[in-house]
Amino acid sequence: MARIALTFEQVDSAEDVNRITTALMEMDGVEEAEVGRHGADVEGRVRREALLQTIQALGYKAH
Repeated sequence: MARIALTFEQVDSAEDVNRITTALMEMDGVEEAEVGRHGADVEGRVRREALLQTIQALGYKAH
């Protein structure tokens, strides 16, 4: 199982954090996601690119 660190931009509120957390936890292969305003640590069997696409689809910038 891999642990992937992501960095966010434009995440300003608890609502934003909750939206990202929900979207990540609904992804196949994600076991755990610790999300904050500036980034996330995700654990599971999922590709980094898939995580970035999910976050970007919500309208946030992620690296």
